[in-house]
Amino acid sequence: MTEKFDAIVVGGGPAGCASACVMAKSGLNVLLFERGQYAGAKNMWGGAFFGPQLKELFPNFREEAPVERFVTRHTFSFLTKKGSTTLDFKPAFSGPPSDNGFIVMRAKFDKWLAKKVEQAGAIVVTSMLVDDLLLDGGRVTGVRIGKEEFSSDAVILAEGVNGILAQKAGLCSGVSADNMKQGVKEVIALPKQTIEDRFNVNGSEGAAMEFVGSCTRGVPGGGFLYTNKESLSVGIVVELGALVKNRLKASDLLEEFKEYPDVARLIRGGKTVEYSAHLIPTGGLKMMPKLFSAGVLVAGDAAALVLGTGLILEGANFAMASGVAAAETVITAKKKNDFSETALRDYERLLREGFVLRDMHTFKETPRLLKNTRIYDLYPEVVFEVLENILENDGKPRTKAYKIAGKVIKTRVGFARLLSDLWAMRKMT
Repeated sequence: MTEKFDAIVVGGGPAGCASACVMAKSGLNVLLFERGQYAGAKNMWGGAFFGPQLKELFPNFREEAPVERFVTRHTFSFLTKKGSTTLDFKPAFSGPPSDNGFIVMRAKFDKWLAKKVEQAGAIVVTSMLVDDLLLDGGRVTGVRIGKEEFSSDAVILAEGVNGILAQKAGLCSGVSADNMKQGVKEVIALPKQTIEDRFNVNGSEGAAMEFVGSCTRGVPGGGFLYTNKESLSVGIVVELGALVKNRLKASDLLEEFKEYPDVARLIRGGKTVEYSAHLIPTGGLKMMPKLFSAGVLVAGDAAALVLGTGLILEGANFAMASGVAAAETVITAKKKNDFSETALRDYERLLREGFVLRDMHTFKETPRLLKNTRIYDLYPEVVFEVLENILENDGKPRTKAYKIAGKVIKTRVGFARLLSDLWAMRKMT
């Protein structure tokens, strides 16, 4: 192929598809490469997508996109071997479920996104692994696949976590296991009516459930469960470095997680129809690479644009927002016919003006604070023990709640340690 493109996008996930779609709609000649047999074939993520980015890009997505369910119920559970403590958040909607949170399966969702990219006028090529970047005087001028070269004014790298091309472009030097989490997930088939009865949802309503505590054996991370139309996405996300250090397997933790009463009763009678694993960049600003250089920009997971605050783990909306910002930067550069590093600096400015880099900076200390193992073993037990003692009726005169809490905290934690942890945790919420 000898045709020169205005832009080449590597990766057919939310970041890559968003950028390709925006550029194609503006009239640019865009080529997108996806290494999977189809967009979404290589992705295991299937959970809750929060944020308005999809609606801003595709206003009619509710009628068009393969959304499994809209999130109308969100729970946070602290698990212990003895039981659990759960916060259950369910707003009273006066209209249809919110577009802000919805549940998807990536194999279906990404394929739909790629179709929207083609409809916008871009070329989508699947089953093609980009081997290298083309360079001219330090500037990226295209990509190489095997012996074939494809030239372009700009290349947007949305290749996912641990991007090899981003390393070849000199934007990063690789990642550390301590800054990565491994996610393992099963899709468990259940009848639609069974799901709605068990999770107290109806029609297009859905539940997003997060778990933290003894299910990870003290390793930083947690579990999740999301309701699809006729299946559940159940999984564990845990720090990769801690897994190696403690000689644990994420797959074993997932099996144990499924046996917890809170989870077991929800998946009872289901059949596992899919199993997958995935790496997630959760090091925050600490692991974020340089976002651009002459002729090249990096977006989504490849740029480590994932936000984990302890209560939430968001990536898809950050990926899509960064893809749009990268596209807008290339569109402006094309008008000026300037793809130098200075010209592409607009990309970082756009990310700072939006929520992406602002949120990353707001929670910049969170990845370090989430390594505190007391979050995953001691504190869930303390919460449970306090409530257990308060609610217990043994026929004896009751003790005031604050005295019960004080006794448990003094015995299990110590007030100095608790205050120190609370002071640190203020940066996480």
